[in-house]
Amino acid sequence: MLSDIDSANNLVELFLKRAAERPDRGFLGAKCDGEWQTISWKEAADQVCLLAESLRELGLKPGDRVCLVSENRPEWCIADLAIMAAGCITVPAYVTNTERDHVHILDNSGARAVIVSSQKLLGPLHGALQVTGIADHVIGIENLHRQQSGSFSFHQWDRLVQGDAEAARKAVEDRMANVGRGDTACIIYTSGTGGAPRGVMQHHGSILCNVAGAAEILMEDFGIDDEERFLSFLPASHAYEHTGGQYLPIGVGAQIFYSEGLEKLASNIEETRPTIMVVVPRLFEVLRTRIMKQVTKQGGMAEKLMTMALEVGERRAEGRAKFGDGAKDFLVSKLLKPKIRQRFGGRIKAMVSGGAPLNPEVGIFFESMGLTMLQGYGQTEAGPVVACNRPKAGIAMHSVGPAMRGVEVKIADDGEILCRGELVMHGYWQNDAETARAIKDGWLHTGDIGHLDEKGRIVITDRKKDMLVNDKGDNIAPQKLEGMLTLQPEIGQAMVAGDKRPYIVGLLVPDAEWALEWAGEQGKKFDLKALQDDPEFRAAVRKAVDRVNKDLSVIEKVRQFAFADEAFSIENEEMTPSMKIRRHKIKERYGDRLAGLYRS
Repeated sequence: MLSDIDSANNLVELFLKRAAERPDRGFLGAKCDGEWQTISWKEAADQVCLLAESLRELGLKPGDRVCLVSENRPEWCIADLAIMAAGCITVPAYVTNTERDHVHILDNSGARAVIVSSQKLLGPLHGALQVTGIADHVIGIENLHRQQSGSFSFHQWDRLVQGDAEAARKAVEDRMANVGRGDTACIIYTSGTGGAPRGVMQHHGSILCNVAGAAEILMEDFGIDDEERFLSFLPASHAYEHTGGQYLPIGVGAQIFYSEGLEKLASNIEETRPTIMVVVPRLFEVLRTRIMKQVTKQGGMAEKLMTMALEVGERRAEGRAKFGDGAKDFLVSKLLKPKIRQRFGGRIKAMVSGGAPLNPEVGIFFESMGLTMLQGYGQTEAGPVVACNRPKAGIAMHSVGPAMRGVEVKIADDGEILCRGELVMHGYWQNDAETARAIKDGWLHTGDIGHLDEKGRIVITDRKKDMLVNDKGDNIAPQKLEGMLTLQPEIGQAMVAGDKRPYIVGLLVPDAEWALEWAGEQGKKFDLKALQDDPEFRAAVRKAVDRVNKDLSVIEKVRQFAFADEAFSIENEEMTPSMKIRRHKIKERYGDRLAGLYRS
């Protein structure tokens, strides 16, 4: 299996090989009319090749960019592969993009065509198409109402996946014989935590290198069989999901099922029974909070078992196991862990966290509950995975594991993590200056600060550009503090500040469920904005901040805090689609409020 990935010239070639090996097995699954339905590998391959030839008939040429705007669904994967199979370059776009975002991506990429899933998503996109006037074709996965204005033509998906599949496949195979690992597969625009997104040119070899490294971990540490199933939840337009949630399962011949969204994720997990899940830390934090609340409400033996499991898990993680832990773990494994595992479908081999740092406490929680938690590390510019924890190397929650197969890592004099290998991008689209700043002598400068531990595992302390430097010159890692704050039941979200200031301050979003319960217990009306002005409510949140401060050094302590007006979200542009906070946006909105904390 690894040799197939290593020898593949491009992603389409690898996909067609896997489809030929298992034509009638289920490949892509989604819920339709209340039932899970799957498309076989052969059906998907036929549609990929037919759509690819239809794109060529529309006049698209090798190297042309095609923008893809869709929620996670089988057609997303098919469209992505078809664009590449036509010799073109996929430009994924988030479904949460505004018209302004679309204008930037369409204009910067010069996309000649757009594939969009629905009338709803066409809304903000249509204005951008008119403004840029670049795209010639709009393809609707679902039926679209034709707009009167615009110089582009409309096409329906169903008509473009009809025809002679055998002839289409022969044409695709002939074309793909001339596409190599160094050719650009897609341009993925970074989610923009600190400014306008830049287009990262990922070549076929970059993604294939990632797939090979991840596949090796799955094969050697967990074993791979014909029943592997991934549940796709993160946006497919995000590099982490694009590689880890789409091309990794293709590489190992696994099924991909598409979640219905956050609200139905828990039930989707139980229904689809995945073996691998690729998720961001924020979701694990939410799941941990829900599980702990449910078990605490049960009380009695369940709560005692959870407490016992966490105590044993924490000691084990710190390397200070004591006599009797084995017996306690045996008891928990019999009475609690099976119930927790069942909530995750009962077949989970590993849950992989990436996209942002995972608080060690969250990782220890899931390990203590009998669920193997791996933390990956990387960035869009590196395919995107650079390193990952693996059981054989010894999982340590303070680290993101050793570099993956085919990846070199070193630490610069200033502590910045550098990496080199086939996974490194060829550059930013039409941005030579930024490319030169990011890649020097073949080494990608990640912008992350960290070190290698005694076993060669990468330990990340923070983003170089996010690092806070107080007025005395001390360096403070904001993500560490924010992670500790949001583990408190009273705090849903947090951002800390204090660059060139005498101390750290925080902007907090109270946890809505906790606030509702607190209001009920106090006999007060639940109005979150009104509660934030209530001295008793503020004092309750202050206790949570004080609990965190007990475990922090003097320079890290959060001395003052203010409340945000609303939750940080994708909609208000204060979070990226991968659920990382956008500091520059939050500071723009709350700068005066944060500055006021130094005058109080």
